[in-house]
Amino acid sequence: MLQAPPAIPGMREHEIDTPALVIDLDAFEYNLDTMAAKLAPTGAKLRAHAKTHKSPVIARLQMDRGAVGNCVQKVAEAEALAWGGIPDILVSNEVVGASKLARLCALSRISQVAVCADDEGQVSAIEAAASDAGIRMTVLVEIDVGAARCGVAPGPDAVALAERIAQSRHLIFGGLQAYHGSAQHKRTPEERQTMIGGAIDASRRTVEQLKQRGLDCPIVGGAGTGTFEIESASGVYNEIQAGSYVFMDADYARNLDAAGQPVSTFRHSLFVLSTVMSAAQPGIAVLDAGHKAVSVDSGMPTIWQRPDIKYVSASDEHGKLTVGSETERPKVGEKLRLVPGHCDPTVDRFDWYVGVRQGRVECLWPVAARGGVT
Repeated sequence: MLQAPPAIPGMREHEIDTPALVIDLDAFEYNLDTMAAKLAPTGAKLRAHAKTHKSPVIARLQMDRGAVGNCVQKVAEAEALAWGGIPDILVSNEVVGASKLARLCALSRISQVAVCADDEGQVSAIEAAASDAGIRMTVLVEIDVGAARCGVAPGPDAVALAERIAQSRHLIFGGLQAYHGSAQHKRTPEERQTMIGGAIDASRRTVEQLKQRGLDCPIVGGAGTGTFEIESASGVYNEIQAGSYVFMDADYARNLDAAGQPVSTFRHSLFVLSTVMSAAQPGIAVLDAGHKAVSVDSGMPTIWQRPDIKYVSASDEHGKLTVGSETERPKVGEKLRLVPGHCDPTVDRFDWYVGVRQGRVECLWPVAARGGVT
């Protein structure tokens, strides 16, 4: 059930009903502009990952700053974006099942849509769906560049699958999907460089072998917020699929540079606003934001600008804080901003973004693809 908005424009931040998903609009716009500026000299284009924000409003703001489109992981996410007017969408994932493929093909009537495959049987299924719909579907070959998750082996296996796609009357070979997800959260630059260096080599080798077989490779896509600067400088990747940069989270903030300092130039812009609901126990305060309001799969959230307060545990509807002996304990009714450990699954817990600028609510945006798991 769609929940009532927790705020109205013009309201002060302390008046927002909680828990609420809050965007600091100044920091958010800074992140959008910073990514555009970083990619501009590289020649690589942003295809921002909408699995992070699930919002055609945010997708449009990214395209206004030069993104070529958005990518998603699920057909339901593609539907929400296409229905919201986003014209170019890649499902950067495999889609299995006749009903899902029929839905994907239907979207091609209102948006340019592409999908990934790593298996000949998948290609045949996409081909059948495209034939039934009377369209030509663009298909990228996903290659395993080190994550050991999805993807056919780089080189000859990938080339063979690309040739199968290119030979179909109902399909278009769109290029390579070469994302290395497990590299994104490696803490040291040496670890990230080593892992992405291998991905770049595998992608370059595959592109060269495709050319030898007479196949152009329009897209080599991948990269994330943790490594995009490496891929965009490679001369191999031409589409960057970073997503979390728009919001940042506590886990990405733990990535370090060569001097051991936080590497990211992006700002925290996404928060879960929460209210202290109990302070009955000495040294402890309890918030109204637990598992159902903030994801803890990448660690507990941090308290924005309050390093003296620790979020130590979560239950369904409670977040437990501990307070140092020298710190004044938050009072019942006091509101605190939480920085999620992982922004993507935290977003999926809410129906609305509350956009705040300098302490006042400016806008409300629906999380249009919330719960879109099909």
